[in-house]
Amino acid sequence: MKVLLLGSGGREYTFCHQLAKSPQQPQLFIAPGNAGTAAFGTNLAVSPTDFEGLKQVAITHQIELVIVGPEVPLVEGVVDFFTNDQALSHIHMIGPSKQGAELEGSKEFAKAFMQRHNIPTAAYQSFTEDTLAEGLNYLETVVPPYVLKADGLAAGKGVVILNELDDAKAELTAMLADAKFGEASQKVVIEEFLDGIELSCFVLTDGKSYKILPMAKDYKRIGEGDTGLNTGGMGAVSPVPFADEAFVQKIKTQVVEPTMLGLQKDGIPYVGFVFIGLIKVVDNPKVIEYNVRMGDPETQVVLPRIKNDLFIKNDLFELLQATATATLDRISLSVDDRSASTIVAVSGGYPESYEKGKIITGIDPKDFVVHAGTAIADGELVTSGGRVLSATSFGDDHHQAIAKSYEALAKIAFEGMYYRKDIGFDL
Repeated sequence: MKVLLLGSGGREYTFCHQLAKSPQQPQLFIAPGNAGTAAFGTNLAVSPTDFEGLKQVAITHQIELVIVGPEVPLVEGVVDFFTNDQALSHIHMIGPSKQGAELEGSKEFAKAFMQRHNIPTAAYQSFTEDTLAEGLNYLETVVPPYVLKADGLAAGKGVVILNELDDAKAELTAMLADAKFGEASQKVVIEEFLDGIELSCFVLTDGKSYKILPMAKDYKRIGEGDTGLNTGGMGAVSPVPFADEAFVQKIKTQVVEPTMLGLQKDGIPYVGFVFIGLIKVVDNPKVIEYNVRMGDPETQVVLPRIKNDLFIKNDLFELLQATATATLDRISLSVDDRSASTIVAVSGGYPESYEKGKIITGIDPKDFVVHAGTAIADGELVTSGGRVLSATSFGDDHHQAIAKSYEALAKIAFEGMYYRKDIGFDL
């Protein structure tokens, strides 16, 4: 089968790495891909948001299945584009409709969805520039810390948590009146602060049935001890040690099941991945946010734990085929009991300004090194993004897995290379 994968990060590299293991040997095309994905298929110089370009690619290469990695093309309606085009409508899509993608594209939409379907989440109010004065007054009624979220996509930078009322008022004004995050902050959600420890739940659905994939915990802040600026993610572990069987059951009954039923009740077409960002408050799960695709770097520890079992037949490709053809209920999911970790190495200066084109050396082919912001220039492997690569490892527990990832990273070098030394510190 000819498969088109949209995206260029570590998430997409991991998809390629795992799909290439399938006995069915799908032929992979990646748009645009990175230096690492080229080892598993054909990179195509087409943006995931260039729908006409994707159409030509799909027709030229006789694509049969499209897997959408990042959120932006989903929110912009790439699935609807394919579904509604007569020349493309036969192609199976792994990704939700534009309506379904609003779960990530609009925080207000997501909060209203949760409220409507009795899914536990923080109390909230939303405001626009026209209701800025009301928002400023509302902040005075909120118990700090103050949580402000840009309604739209802001590349992971649209959430601000502040302790001082004056700072919160200034931030709300900057978001709404000064368009700090552009269109993303035309509307701002002010949320109740939830105190607890976070984790991520991943669900794969064919629109009718679903599978809960391995859970993970990621580390977003650039600095050790979870300090400093937010990033796309500095590392992740799976499984999550504090998510015992009883807590996972609560997640299933209180969050996953009402989410899946809610999509069906609302008539929202949804095929693909649901990322549920959770926080454990005392001993109960509450939803922080939905994403409509796999997370990055969580993908790097979740997908490798899906076993390729010859007797159960549930390698990743078969799971995705079943998802695309609404036969997911016929597939059994088998998960590796070992712990997995991934630790991300970034360019110096990230998540603010950074230089590209730094030569990368020392990658050991025996290690599972995931390419993200990498490219080939003059025959050399070089940096081409903020998050450059990550080292993924297995171990009998998360301590062992994390130690192996650090061993792999210690062999690698590029100018300005930085990675956190404390991934898993709170487990």
